[in-house]
Amino acid sequence: MAKYSKGDHVSWNSEAGRVTGRIIKIHEKDFQYKGHPRRASRNSPQYEIASDKTDHIAAHKEETLTKID
Repeated sequence: MAKYSKGDHVSWNSEAGRVTGRIIKIHEKDFQYKGHPRRASRNSPQYEIASDKTDHIAAHKEETLTKID
């Protein structure tokens, strides 16, 4: 079951440092992301997050995210 919800404000660590954004989609089934297969399940969801500062959309596993606000 997903720990975070659509619209939650989260942060994660990237090669550019700490990034923040809002969850726009929760995947609980395998999906394609930027042409690559990504694994997801109900017990291990992945999240698509829109960056606060750029138009970048990232996909991350639950354990890489921290809820903020």
